[in-house]
Amino acid sequence: MKRLGKSPLAALALASASLGMAVPVSAQVQYRQKISHSTKHCHSGNDAPAVWITVNGISTSQGTVRVQSYRGTRDDWLKKGRWINRIELPARAGQMTVCMPLPASGTYAIAIRHDINGNGDTDLKEDGGGMSNNPSINIFNLGKPSYKKTAFTVNGGVKSITINMRYW
Repeated sequence: MKRLGKSPLAALALASASLGMAVPVSAQVQYRQKISHSTKHCHSGNDAPAVWITVNGISTSQGTVRVQSYRGTRDDWLKKGRWINRIELPARAGQMTVCMPLPASGTYAIAIRHDINGNGDTDLKEDGGGMSNNPSINIFNLGKPSYKKTAFTVNGGVKSITINMRYW
C-alpha cells in the first residue's frame, strides 16, 4: 500500500476526509477581507474576538478612513496584501469609533490611513495615519515602526484601544 502522508495526523486527516468526517484544524487566517462596518461585534457580552478602536484627531471630514487589521508578526505587519480585514468609512473630523472583528484570539496590530482626497494613494504631504499603541513615526523607521511596537493581544471578547492620527 502506498503511503499517503508523512505524519499520522496527515494520514488521519486524509482518511477522515475521504469518509466525509470533519477533522478539527487550527484556524487559518484569511487575508484581504474587505468588510462593512458593524458595531455588533463590539457589543458587551460578545465573546468573539474584536477590537473597539477610538480614532482621535481626524483633521477633516473629507475623504475616507481605512482601518486594516494585521497579525502582529514580523511576517505580516504592514506587508502588502497581508492585512486580514479592511473597513473603509467616510471621514468624520474629530473622533470616530470603529469595531474590527478578528478571526481568533491572538496577537494583532491596526493601521489606519486617512485618504483626504480619496485617490487611493498615500499622499505624504496631505494624508494622515495612525497605528495601534501610537508608536513614534520618524525618518529612521520610514513611518513603519516594528510590529513589536504596534502589537496587542486579544484573548476572546472585545479589546478597546485608542489611536491618535498624525498628519505629515
